[in-house]
Amino acid sequence: MLYVIFSQDVENSLPLRTQARPAHVERLQALKEQGRLIIAGPCPAIDAEDPGEAGFTGSMIVAEFDSLEDAQAWADADPYIEAGVYQSVIVKPYKKVLP
Repeated sequence: MLYVIFSQDVENSLPLRTQARPAHVERLQALKEQGRLIIAGPCPAIDAEDPGEAGFTGSMIVAEFDSLEDAQAWADADPYIEAGVYQSVIVKPYKKVLP
């Protein structure tokens, strides 16, 4: 089943994100290689594709997991959590309808 992972950053998270990004992206790449990643990306803090120093306010991931518990465990192990990037993380079942 698909699950959506919504993450909200702490204030001024850009330096923390920059440091932990390689490990964070490595985990997403593994999901992609397993054919389980649907979409992933950050939410810019300003209305721009590249927010520069404004940074990001959070992230969204939609991926396939065996259960809500597995999705939650995967989200809880994100390097951004250990680095202090995320203030909160919500994991919910997701039903893709379109396209």
